[in-house]
Amino acid sequence: MSQIKSFEDLRKIKEDFGKRIQFREKSFDPSKVVQIKVGFGTSGIASGAKEVMTFLRDELEKRNIEAVVTQTGDMGYSYAEPTIEVKLPGQEPIVFGKVNVRKADEIIERYIKNGELIDGIIPVNYHTI
Repeated sequence: MSQIKSFEDLRKIKEDFGKRIQFREKSFDPSKVVQIKVGFGTSGIASGAKEVMTFLRDELEKRNIEAVVTQTGDMGYSYAEPTIEVKLPGQEPIVFGKVNVRKADEIIERYIKNGELIDGIIPVNYHTI
C-alpha cells in the first residue's frame, strides 16, 4: 500500500475499498460469479496467502472478471500452502495448492478464463469450506 500524503489520496483509497465492499454486499447471486477462498490459516499466511489474495483481487478486477475473493481458515493442507478454493459458476469447487503469484496468474488465465485443468489441483478428498 502506498503512503497517504494528502486528503485526496485518502479519498481515493476509500473509493477503491467502497467499490469492492459494494460489489460484495449488494444483493447479487454469488453462484453466478467466480468464487475464490484463500486459506488464511497460520501456515497459509506464513507461506504467502496475503500476497496471493491481493494479487487475485487486483488482477481479477483489472481483467474485468466478476469474482468474489474471500479469506477462510485453514483448509487442512499445510503441506501445500498457500491453498485456494476456486468455484466457477455451475461447477464443483477445486482446491489448488502451492499457489504463488505466478500460479495464481495461471489459474486466472487457464482455469478461470478457459476452463482448462492445470497442475496443482489437490485431489478430491476434502469437503468444501
